[in-house]
Amino acid sequence: MSDNQENTDTEDTTASGSATLPLRPPCDRLSCHKSSVCSRSYFVVVMVFFHVYIFNVIGLLFYVHYSSGQDDNTRSHDAPSGDQQRPEAQRPPSKAEFLRDVSLTRIEGIRVGHVQKVSLVPDKVHEMRTLSLKPLLFEIPGFLSEDECRVVMQLAQLKGLMESQLMVQDGQEELAKELNLSPDDIFNLLDINQDGQLQLHEILTHSRVRDGIWLTPENLREIYAGLKADKDGNGLLSLEEFRLLSNDAFQRFLLQRGVKRSQLVRNSRHTWLYQGKGAHQVLQDIKARVTRLTRLPSSLVDLSEPLQVVRYEKGGHYHAHHDSGPVYPETACTHTRLAANTSTPFETSCRYITVLFYLNSVEGGGETAFPVADNRTYDEVSLIQNDVDLLDTRRNCDKSNLRVKPTKGTAVFWYNYLSNGRGWVGEQDEYALHGGCVVTHGTKWVANKWINIDPDYQRQARYQQLVSQQPEDEDDEGLTLNPDTQSSDIHQDL
Repeated sequence: MSDNQENTDTEDTTASGSATLPLRPPCDRLSCHKSSVCSRSYFVVVMVFFHVYIFNVIGLLFYVHYSSGQDDNTRSHDAPSGDQQRPEAQRPPSKAEFLRDVSLTRIEGIRVGHVQKVSLVPDKVHEMRTLSLKPLLFEIPGFLSEDECRVVMQLAQLKGLMESQLMVQDGQEELAKELNLSPDDIFNLLDINQDGQLQLHEILTHSRVRDGIWLTPENLREIYAGLKADKDGNGLLSLEEFRLLSNDAFQRFLLQRGVKRSQLVRNSRHTWLYQGKGAHQVLQDIKARVTRLTRLPSSLVDLSEPLQVVRYEKGGHYHAHHDSGPVYPETACTHTRLAANTSTPFETSCRYITVLFYLNSVEGGGETAFPVADNRTYDEVSLIQNDVDLLDTRRNCDKSNLRVKPTKGTAVFWYNYLSNGRGWVGEQDEYALHGGCVVTHGTKWVANKWINIDPDYQRQARYQQLVSQQPEDEDDEGLTLNPDTQSSDIHQDL
């Protein structure tokens, strides 16, 4: 074979591509391109559906988590810490367990002068105006009709009114012994500024009331002189001078001197009206209206004190006081004391809310005074400055920050305690200090409805459970103390 022929064969072989470099036909390359495009499209579609599925799952998890968290927050807000968890079995709550979900609704004051509409009776809308934020205090004109005011006064007169003189509890000397308080210990407690001398205002701050008698700085100076307690006559008591005073020295002096009605802490007459089953329909209607006003469970209102009706004649007054005292570990609430399962040396009335109704319009005086309403700060010692005693409603009512004029049918209500932030009763609101100014002309009729709630949630729950075990006809009164012996007539905090 010649060289030319060999070269030709080589070129033909190379050109055909059948020997050294096999090439795919054009149709195969096209198929490959179409297959690649289809694969990428399929991958994109799959990924889109996958992401949508993942987003749906994540959204579902967030929804379940948020819903369960919201329920948990609601339950923890409605019941204070320490409350036991509900059993998993779903069943209607028994009467003894109704407090599990109780959360004390607290009305917002917004600002002083704010007016909000409230529906308390059918076909009528009342206006509720904020009078102060410290304490949280509201006024509702026309809360009672004229007929209702008349019926309440008539029922009180039919039952009969008794003297409202406050009396100090017996056994104070035994109580001091029980607490192991020596004269030196008492002196140190009274000596607020710890300067080794007892000023007049320091003694009055802690010993304002002696056997129902309101002590003024002038009274105290007279007692010092009568007992010859202030040896150097400087108006101060040293520890040595204080030690010479026996526990009954004040009492003996006051008995010898005699007491005028104007010197009493409270110069009025009062009675209590039952509001439970079988009571006059007006009294039941008022209780139901109070329940709607305060937005509290009816069970708590039903087991609170009866309605107190008070009459002040000319010269009648009530020096500034708190309706309920602070609650310490050593203090029991009067209404739950039976369920406390412990003996405590002190007790107070634990009145969470006060609702005060004016049953008539007073010709002169008789205002309800709030000496420190909306003050920036509260200092008990500063209530007496330069012989000006803000607690003295006979002399210094005009110096109170807020005074409410008695108008027939108007109601005012306020919170005596703060919230604990978890839907229950917190610390005492010291700004709720109030009193009745002296009546200068005419007569003053008022009624008080107190809502009693123990700041100790578990103690209140035990009390409710104990009451629920009583027969139905005793639920309203069975374990409620005799109102005439309740601490409405005893104010240890004065």
